[in-house]
Formats: sequence, C-alpha cells, structure tokens
Amino acid sequence: MIRKIALALGAGTLIAASPAAFPVDGVAVEVGRGDDRTNLLRLAMVDRWRKKQDRHPPEWRLAGYWELSAAVWDNREESTLDVGFAPVFRIVRGSFYLEGAFGFHLVQSEISANRSFSSAFQFSEHLGAGFIRGQYTFGVHVQHLSNGGITEPNPGINFVMLRLQYHLD
Repeated sequence: MIRKIALALGAGTLIAASPAAFPVDGVAVEVGRGDDRTNLLRLAMVDRWRKKQDRHPPEWRLAGYWELSAAVWDNREESTLDVGFAPVFRIVRGSFYLEGAFGFHLVQSEISANRSFSSAFQFSEHLGAGFIRGQYTFGVHVQHLSNGGITEPNPGINFVMLRLQYHLD
C-alpha cells in the first residue's frame, strides 16, 4: 500500500509540475466518496479547447477542455491507482456551468473484497455543475467507471466528488 501511495504522489507531483513544462490552462484537485466506502483523491491538468473564449459569457455557450488526471482510491481493504484522460464538454452562462464527459481510465483491478475489475481499461462518464469565481472553479461531479461490458465481471464504481480548479491564465 505504501508503494501505491508513493506512486500516486509521484504521478500527482508530475501533474502539478507540468504547468511549467507544458502549455496547460489549469490544475484541479478532486476529493470524493464512492461505492464500498471508497475515498478518492485526484489531481488533474486542464487544457481548454478555445484559448481566447470568455470564461463568463452572458448567454449559454459551449466550451470544453481536455483533462489528464491521476488518482488514488482508498477504502478499508485496498488502495488503487487510476490514470485517466477525458474530453469534457461544458455549457457556460455567466459564472455558472454544466458539464459532461466520456473518458478512458487505467485502474488497478482490486477495489475491495466485494469489487474487482476484470480489466485495467475502464470507461468513465461524469456529469457536473458549478461556478467560476475569478481564477477558481468550484464544482460537484457524479462519475461512473466501468469497462462497458467488454469483460466480466464488470461491477463498475460510482463517485460523488467536489472539485477545485485553478486557472493559470
């Protein structure tokens, strides 16, 4: 378990250090709770699709971003690592937004004694809402991960997450 936490911290450090090395627009941290009393901590890099677009448009406008993330899941029985990539579609009006995403994750297979993925490859979907205040975005997301029925067993897992994002521009 200590190796998993060290690996997650290393991946998180890489993501946190990446804004200086790569042209990204923001960094985010998410904390959440999922099935089997699984806690989640995720760090992410964000790269907006349209760099010059107003973040606070007066009418509803479609926006979006690419997200690369690393996470650690932890419950009483097991710790699990997760690396993910997703295009996120966001509808923005003023400071309020709604968003949805469909992404891909690589996850260790053991989640708990009751939940084991049959493959490391997982699809993810999330729906979220929140608001933008200056350089920060605050949001709440609901996320589901499963392998989409590619192999069995396919227990999937659901998370409810709080998100804080810092915009670098």
